[in-house]
Amino acid sequence: MRKLSEFKGKPVYVPKKGKAGKFERLGKVHMAVFSPEGTRLVGFLVRRPDIVGMVKRPDAFVALDAFEPVDGGFRVTMGDEAFDDQARKRLSLDWDRCIMWDGMDTKTTAGKSLGYVGDVTFDELTGDVDAFLVGDGNMAESLVGLLRVPASMLVGYEKGYMIVQPEAASQDLTGGLAAKAGEATARAKMEGAKAAEKAGEAVDKGSRAIGRQLGKTKGMFGAFVDEFKKASK
Repeated sequence: MRKLSEFKGKPVYVPKKGKAGKFERLGKVHMAVFSPEGTRLVGFLVRRPDIVGMVKRPDAFVALDAFEPVDGGFRVTMGDEAFDDQARKRLSLDWDRCIMWDGMDTKTTAGKSLGYVGDVTFDELTGDVDAFLVGDGNMAESLVGLLRVPASMLVGYEKGYMIVQPEAASQDLTGGLAAKAGEATARAKMEGAKAAEKAGEAVDKGSRAIGRQLGKTKGMFGAFVDEFKKASK
């Protein structure tokens, strides 16, 4: 399994026109794009450099199956069918309903807030999501780790939130001192983290408000969430 964090910010190279075997830099991986149902990574938005350092250019969408790792980054292995409209058509994507989970606030169908999506593990070949790693971005997260929410617990997207099943709140933590030093040590360190937060040393609290649905449609999973709530009573 690969992690989304292994791709973010890495340079992306494309074949140089008229020069076989030569590549030039397209830009850097900016955001990951997931299929409308949310359980498959389909590609990345690549941030391209400004023209003459001033005029901003729109991000380029590059399909996941066109990525190949190279030293320190990735290169695109396909032609035009790897990019933008041609890639979306080839993958039969309903673009407006695709989702960017990274940074999106997460809560259960019961309304319990779990933090926001800090990372995602996925199959590099198929893009199928293994799990969403949810945290709060502060010092406590670095000590006790991220909450691992299996993709099977995803309910969907609703009004700017990733909605997951209630059982997600009790899933195991991954990474952090809890995995390295044992639960007792992590608990002691956690108390120190709380004190540090009160002293104003913790940063990036609360919502990141980064993840979103690509289109302007609202509540695409709303009906499904309502049905899930009724079935759970």
